[in-house]
Amino acid sequence: MERLPGVLLFLLAIFFSTTQAYEPLINHHIHLLRPKSGAGGSSVPGVSCLSWRLGVEVRNIINWKTVPAQCESYVGHYMLGHQYRKDSKAVTDVAWLYAKSLNLTKDGKNVWVFDIDETTLSNLPYYARHGFGTEVYNSTSFNEWVLEGTAPALPESLQLYKKLLKLGVKVVFITGRGEDQRSVTIANLKNVGYRTWEKLVLKGSAYSGKTSYVYKSAERAKLEKSGFRIIGNIGDQWSDILGTSVGNRTFKLPDPLYYIS
Repeated sequence: MERLPGVLLFLLAIFFSTTQAYEPLINHHIHLLRPKSGAGGSSVPGVSCLSWRLGVEVRNIINWKTVPAQCESYVGHYMLGHQYRKDSKAVTDVAWLYAKSLNLTKDGKNVWVFDIDETTLSNLPYYARHGFGTEVYNSTSFNEWVLEGTAPALPESLQLYKKLLKLGVKVVFITGRGEDQRSVTIANLKNVGYRTWEKLVLKGSAYSGKTSYVYKSAERAKLEKSGFRIIGNIGDQWSDILGTSVGNRTFKLPDPLYYIS
């Protein structure tokens, strides 16, 4: 199995050190992390990792536990290279074109729902140390990472967030993070540029054992019941944008690192 050289992981650490440093370093370092043989990355006998990722993104492949071991290098190069950023921008650009085309009322009831992990904040520094999704999810080590409060912003999502606020749209975050992570999540969001929001909904004990699909559907329904109009909804998982009360339009960001039902 080919792993990314240590020097590239070092560059990743620098790359994600601050939100402000995110953009300038792209031009200087990210070219080193491009796939090694065309857009599909290294050849893997018996499996096309590019086709696997497509199946994941269009929800033909579901309920998977880990990235195929053979695809670690491919997924790593995709996530660290230009294409992930381009794909994310394609989604947020369409979302913005939709939002600014609306004739919005000025009653303060228009909201846009954002997921957090791999939507507004990136856990890529963590996954770079854990096989880019090829390792079985370990809640203990992942929660330790979350409690560091150092996850960088996804730049494209942050730009969409800022544009929506200027448009007069309120933002609601609905995340699968637990209530015990509220303080660190608030601090992390604010530190990387998400300064204000209408609500931050975290998964409470009432949803213990419930899927993200069920939990997020129920919380969106509560928003609508309280009088809000969900004009948009964006997330990296299909469970973020399927179910009930999904909003007028939904937008799916790329994420080949993990699957949440």
